[in-house]
Amino acid sequence: MFQQILVNGVILGALYSILALGFSLIYGSARIINLMHTALFMVAAYLLLTFFTVMQVHILISIILSIGITVAIGVVLYKVFVERIREHENAVFLITIALALVIQQVILLLYGSLFKGVDAFIPGFTEIFGVRVANQNLIMLCAVLVCIVITIFFLYQTKAGLALRVTAQDREVSNLIGINVNNTCTLAVAVGVFLAAIAGVMVAPMQILEPRMWNPPLTIVLAVVILGGIGSIKGSIIGALIMGIVESVVVNLLPMGSFVKGAIALAVMVIVLLIRPEGLFGVAFEEERL
Repeated sequence: MFQQILVNGVILGALYSILALGFSLIYGSARIINLMHTALFMVAAYLLLTFFTVMQVHILISIILSIGITVAIGVVLYKVFVERIREHENAVFLITIALALVIQQVILLLYGSLFKGVDAFIPGFTEIFGVRVANQNLIMLCAVLVCIVITIFFLYQTKAGLALRVTAQDREVSNLIGINVNNTCTLAVAVGVFLAAIAGVMVAPMQILEPRMWNPPLTIVLAVVILGGIGSIKGSIIGALIMGIVESVVVNLLPMGSFVKGAIALAVMVIVLLIRPEGLFGVAFEEERL
């Protein structure tokens, strides 16, 4: 039982970490609480369903198309609806949740309300520490690790990553030294949506697809980024692993645990905030972000 809980917790934590990483990156650089983040995650999953299952396109091409189209949709929605009101947090909060609901209704109209599924990329199971793990879960875990490494390299070893970090710390200084803040924020949104799309195509074969599948992950992602410290890359990853293990414990040990896991996640978040309002790895000052 212990091995089962640990393995399941790490797998869940990996999924939440890539979603939370994208969310934190967007917030850290663009100061946007992007509540349509998991709706775009859902878009990627449904696009993979369309290309891979319905149209029978090769899996690699299906993944590339699904991710590319999702990133394009995310950037267009940001440029058209969000960029002009980026400085008004309440307006951004409302418009992103409205866009998420619009995306949900479009998915409902195009695909219907019936549950749908995507075939696993590599069927079968592998035994790890005495626990049978689906090969699809292992693929997702490897993809998440690669994405985390690439994202950290991008942030700390490239000029574009430096621009993102400088913008996150001080926009006025960014403008003074010649950084185009609008372009940098757009880049942050594109990278964040890219990470959400990766999560979407990886999770599509692991769970049933339906037009409201974006709601539960949004609750968990918000809990994760607040637990780890909103805007903190390290906090997002560690917070996601903590939340994944907590969820695994709840689902495996508590009666009806799968129905209360969201409430437990929020309870953990509230307890941490009462003890440390800035989160586990959050900062007290704006200039210390990222």
